[in-house]
Amino acid sequence: MVTSNKRKKTTYPGVFYRESKRIGGSGTEKVYYIVFKKNGKLFEEKVGRQYVDGMTPARANRIRSDRIEGRRLSRKEIRQKKNEKIWTFDQLWEKYKEDRPENKSLTTDNGRYKNYLKQLFGDKKPSDVVSLDIQRLKKQKLDKKSPQTIKHVLSLLTRIANYGKSEGLNTGITFKIRKPVVDNKKTEDLSPTELKTLKEKIEESDDIQAGNVMKLALYTGMRRGEILKLKHEDVDFHRGFIHIREPKGRISQTIPLNEKAQEVFQSIPQTSSSYIFSNPDGSQMKNVTKRENKIKEAAGLPANFRALHGLRHVFASMLASSGNVDMHTLQKLLTHKDPRMTQRYSYLRDETLRNVSGLVGPLVDQAVNEVVDQEKETVQKK
Repeated sequence: MVTSNKRKKTTYPGVFYRESKRIGGSGTEKVYYIVFKKNGKLFEEKVGRQYVDGMTPARANRIRSDRIEGRRLSRKEIRQKKNEKIWTFDQLWEKYKEDRPENKSLTTDNGRYKNYLKQLFGDKKPSDVVSLDIQRLKKQKLDKKSPQTIKHVLSLLTRIANYGKSEGLNTGITFKIRKPVVDNKKTEDLSPTELKTLKEKIEESDDIQAGNVMKLALYTGMRRGEILKLKHEDVDFHRGFIHIREPKGRISQTIPLNEKAQEVFQSIPQTSSSYIFSNPDGSQMKNVTKRENKIKEAAGLPANFRALHGLRHVFASMLASSGNVDMHTLQKLLTHKDPRMTQRYSYLRDETLRNVSGLVGPLVDQAVNEVVDQEKETVQKK
């Protein structure tokens, strides 16, 4: 029970005490506190009791100096450290994967962890990571890698540490990791000639399944995972809609079934599987990347053009550049949760609108010239 809550000064700046009932004896004792600023933040911390801890003003002042210089943890941090089980990044990553078996990016992230993070961080605790470790990672593992790859790897490191912190397994990384800024506005496109060649190679290919998946990406703008998860019941020919299961935004969506997409669906033979694209045993087809790339290579497309995601961009770019589709409608067709994702195509629409707007000058001149010609004709007749 506190006898007096009033602060009482000592001869040391930033050190004060309050009087409290003595523990293990009669009377009162002094409970010492320190006050200091660090990184612009004001701290007030209890450092110990007069008799129980043998605390004195001079000792409290030394503790204050150590806290300011970062040579000492607070009492709270010391307690947390004692109670903290040692969870290394290797252990946290294994637990993270167990807790998120449905995470679609686990396979890719697991490769990133093994290739870039395991050697340098596997046996480290997140709280032990310092900025020098990040510099070492960049120099030894990420040198000459693209900004996008560096961002993905650093984001994975941060995600694992934050997962451990949110689960109460550790205190996390003690500083903010700076990630490179990546320009995500770049879109993939095909020239009319490239598109014509690709369509021809799709029709010529013996891999009809992969060709149909590519056609649907082009005609609907759907993502690979959304196409491969389609079941026969998801395509409503009567009402003219496609039901998309668990798109990237995680909320099921419905998009229109256009004539070209309908032709593709109707050309696919029915099987006993509930999936439109299935393996011989009827299970859902998971990956056709290598098969798509064979068709892409046969068409002579650039190596960095992504067979399906690129066709999704072609779908969006063609609609945006037509000038007939507003950004809100395009967002709905692409099932973008965030409208900012759709804005990457706005420059195409703006360019079309500028071109259309540019017609006004010649139209005005034409109208004026017609009037002038009529006036001249009238004068000549007189």
